[in-house]
Amino acid sequence: MLENHALAIHQGRIVAVLPIAEAERRYLCDTHVDRSTHVVLPGFVNAHTHAGMTLLRGAAENLAFDSWLKDRVWPLERRWLDPEFVRDSVELAIAGMVASGTTCFSEQYFFPEVVAQTAGKMQMRACVGAPVFDMATAWAASADDCLDKAFRLHDDYVDDPLIVTALAPHAPYSLSDTAFNRMRKTVDEIEMPVTMHLHESPSEVRDSERPLARIERLGFLTPQFSGVHMTQLNAADMDIVARTKISVVHCPQSNLKLGNGICPVAALHARGVNVALGTDGAASNNDLDMLDELRTAALLAGPSLTAHDWLRIATLNGAQTIGLADSVGSLTPGKWADICCIDLSGVHSQPVFDPATAVVYTANRTDVCDVWIAGRHLLADGTLTRYDTHAILARTAEWRDRIAAGLNAS
Repeated sequence: MLENHALAIHQGRIVAVLPIAEAERRYLCDTHVDRSTHVVLPGFVNAHTHAGMTLLRGAAENLAFDSWLKDRVWPLERRWLDPEFVRDSVELAIAGMVASGTTCFSEQYFFPEVVAQTAGKMQMRACVGAPVFDMATAWAASADDCLDKAFRLHDDYVDDPLIVTALAPHAPYSLSDTAFNRMRKTVDEIEMPVTMHLHESPSEVRDSERPLARIERLGFLTPQFSGVHMTQLNAADMDIVARTKISVVHCPQSNLKLGNGICPVAALHARGVNVALGTDGAASNNDLDMLDELRTAALLAGPSLTAHDWLRIATLNGAQTIGLADSVGSLTPGKWADICCIDLSGVHSQPVFDPATAVVYTANRTDVCDVWIAGRHLLADGTLTRYDTHAILARTAEWRDRIAAGLNAS
């Protein structure tokens, strides 16, 4: 933690981190932003979400995981899922994420090309995962069709400054060995992150062969791979995770809400595993607030990890899971200026003895006053500067009424 320091930013990147007095001597700036009662930190990296589901916030409540997914979410998706639904969901999600300090998110949902287009238009950094299923969906007819579309998405965004792409196989129970073998060949040919729901619920690990063991047998576990949720891990599973150097994405609030258990973060951290933090989707969380997620995760883990550990988990570790640790995730000269600024001057925050502790255990989304992504000031003094929130909310209200009418009719 550096006190009385400044960031110098030029052409969207951090060029220096230095004492304020020295910065004022060395640089003549066009814009000067003074936040003397605040903490400035890397923007949060939401390492797993389903932004395209945000319009289903609150539409599938009070259900355990299997019933939530099969009896409520999948029928809702069959009824409503199309590119317009995904676009409007993602716009709502991005506005909410930026307003709460998130500067990058890792997405896993249908119509990823729409997600990428929307994120780019809204100047949001994203890792857009192309989902892979064996079964036919509204987006693709088969696993082969999913992979063909994933390649095209990768080619379309290979040089984009804000959007990177990934493979996002849904879950072990959704894919055959044949699909995994083709994906492995793809990953060998094209360097892409891979993210998948894994060991998420008790029902997933009831077969004689553990899902992690199966995926390792298929040669699919590499340092580019991240397993999301990972609540059902035994000692042998954690040995595989540590040995293969995969990442783990912890989504505590969603897992608690759906009754799926808790990822053993402290044990994984002790084994040197890269653990990141995600909110999951608003259909199961029900928000995309990384500060709220951060506090829940820290409280569940207890004193084995420090507040500084948790800030790294919510920023740089998340960037590592999606292959962006060289360009975002820390306030380092040469990296993109993806920055979150949090006001710690309020009566609910004072006194502050350690800013990291105050951020993790005290701050909330209303304390987030400024956000920059690639140097663009997207949240200024608590106000979103580049989004038409009135239009976003009007479309959200229209969707709410349509979905509610369908729920009432059924």
